[in-house]
Amino acid sequence: MSGSPSRSLAYLCLALSMALVGSYVALSKPLVALFPVLLLAWLRFGIGAVAMLGWLRPAPGEAPLSAQTRWLLFLESFFGNFLFTLCMVTGVSLTSAVAAGVTMSAIPVAVAVLSWLLLRERIAPRTWVAVALAVLGIALYATAQPAQATSASDRGWLGQALLLAAVLCEAAYAVIGKRLTAVLSPKRISAIINLWGFVLSTPAGVYAAWHFSFGAVPAPMWALLLFYALAACMWTVWLWMTGLRAVPAAQAGIFTVLLPVSAAVVGMLVLGEQISSLQLLALGIALLSVVVATWPARRPA
Repeated sequence: MSGSPSRSLAYLCLALSMALVGSYVALSKPLVALFPVLLLAWLRFGIGAVAMLGWLRPAPGEAPLSAQTRWLLFLESFFGNFLFTLCMVTGVSLTSAVAAGVTMSAIPVAVAVLSWLLLRERIAPRTWVAVALAVLGIALYATAQPAQATSASDRGWLGQALLLAAVLCEAAYAVIGKRLTAVLSPKRISAIINLWGFVLSTPAGVYAAWHFSFGAVPAPMWALLLFYALAACMWTVWLWMTGLRAVPAAQAGIFTVLLPVSAAVVGMLVLGEQISSLQLLALGIALLSVVVATWPARRPA
C-alpha cells in the first residue's frame, strides 16, 4: 500500500504505541477500582467512537470494503478488544497478576509463529533471538514481583487456559492487523474496530450503567477516563497500525515488551511504586530484545 512510513518511523510508532499502552494500564488502576470492568470498557469504546467519527470516512481513491475485509475488521475487534479483555480479566481473577505476566511473555512467540503460519513471513534468526530475549525479560520481571495468592486455586487450570487464550487473541490481533494495513488506512482501521468494540460491549455496558451511580464519580476521574479512552482506543491503535504497514508482524510483536517497561516506569514516577534490582535487570533484558530486533542489518558490499 502506498504511503507506508520508513522503517525507522515505523519502529518509533510501534515503540510509542506499546509505551503508551503501558502508561495507561498503570494510570487506569484508579479507574478499575471505581468503575466495573464491563462499564469501563463500554465507556472507553463510546468515547473513542465519538472522537474517531471523522476517521470512518474512506480515504480518496480507497476501494469499497470487500466481504473479506469486513470479516477481518470484525475479527480484529473481536479478538483484540472483546475476547482478549474477557480472557485476561477472568484469567487474572482465577490465578494472579504474576501468573498473568509470565503467560503474557509468550506473546512475541505467538505473534512470530502465527505470522509464519498465516502470513508466510520469513523470520530471520536475529528475530528469534530477540523473541527469546523478550520472553526472558517479561517472564523474569513477572516472577520477580512479590508472590500473590490465587483467588480460586481449585480453578487455577481454567485461569491459565484463559490467559493462554488471551495470548493467542493478542497474536491474532497483530497478524490480522498486518493484513488490514495492506488495504485500509490506519485511521480507518482504528475507527472501525473501535466501533465494533462498542457494539460488542453495549449489552453488558448498558446493564452495568443501569446499576452504577455516576454522580459519585469525582471530576478528576472523568478527566482520567477521557485520557484512558483516547489513549486505548485512538492513539495506540493508530500508532500500532501505522508501524505495522512497514514492519513484519513477527518483528512488531517484539515491541510488546515495552508495555511492562513503561508500566513500571509510570508506576515508579507517578504512583510511587518500588522496583527491585532483579526487576530492573529484567526490564534491561526486555529492552535489549528491541535493540536486537531493530539493529540495522549489515548490507553486502
